Amino acid sequence: MYETPKTRPSLLLRLRGERDERAWEEFLLLYEPLVLRLMRRRGLQESDARDMTQQVLLRISGAIERYQPDGAEASFRRWLFRVARNVVVTFLTKRSRQAVVMEDRQIAELLDATLPTSAESDLFDQEYQLQVLAWATEQVRYEFRETTWEAFVETSINGRAIADVANQLKLSPGSIYVARSRIIARLRAKVEELEND
Repeated sequence: MYETPKTRPSLLLRLRGERDERAWEEFLLLYEPLVLRLMRRRGLQESDARDMTQQVLLRISGAIERYQPDGAEASFRRWLFRVARNVVVTFLTKRSRQAVVMEDRQIAELLDATLPTSAESDLFDQEYQLQVLAWATEQVRYEFRETTWEAFVETSINGRAIADVANQLKLSPGSIYVARSRIIARLRAKVEELEND
């Protein structure tokens, strides 16, 4: 099984620094889609999900200097998940108070409904892996010729038979195997570079 990439300590340090715009761009590229999907899974309307995502990111930017890792492998993502959950709880509590005064039992049910389950936490980690892969793909995509990349996408992502793609692109099956291998190795290196930066 593929191990979840760790949030790079160097990125977190750069976020704490003198407002490193490049670090924030990288952070947003990796985490904004994850938080937005989390908000959508909570059943929020699209506009509310986007507003809550912005609230989470604002809270993270204001609190990143105080963040203290606990030594666990997914410590930062767990902290981010907790911040997101708290934003949702606050939003839902305010929204429900506007409609009616809630009883203690209703508040407890609301909190239970917004607490992350281990399945959601695992899903958050899986989505993070996909986001890292998407980032790495964007980074290496233009290092390869168009036909090389197309052969990789058609066989590795779309699942088409190598012989069919070879005929279509007028390449040998061996060259497609080589292309796939080179691209996969480059993607792995880019992910490792991200993790070890």
